Amino acid sequence: MADTEVLYNDSCPVCRREVHHYARLSTAAGLPIAYDDLGNPDRLQQWGLTPDEAARRLHVRKDAKTYAGIPAFIVLWREIPRYRWLARLVNTPGIRQLAILTYDHVLAPLLFHWHKRRQARQKSGRE
Repeated sequence: MADTEVLYNDSCPVCRREVHHYARLSTAAGLPIAYDDLGNPDRLQQWGLTPDEAARRLHVRKDAKTYAGIPAFIVLWREIPRYRWLARLVNTPGIRQLAILTYDHVLAPLLFHWHKRRQARQKSGRE
């Protein structure tokens, strides 16, 4: 069983590319990290999130606690040796607050908007 679990939106090209990069690094290092796509209804139910809640931010579960957004990235980055420096940097007071504001009010809403547009195009048969 994985010590750390990551829930991400595999249908988002940006999210998929970034998380697959982390997955390659963690697999190569033999790290006990599991990666779940929010498109899997069984796994999504185990996270206790709706599809929209899950699509709005990256989620990481470690030690029975779930983190979302920048705190989730920090937990994940701490696990991956190549990214530990980034976890320390982003967790620095001031930088952490700026990163959270940027992610919560700019990046995550933009990615979620693109996600909803992709879903709408798929439903209308344009994709």
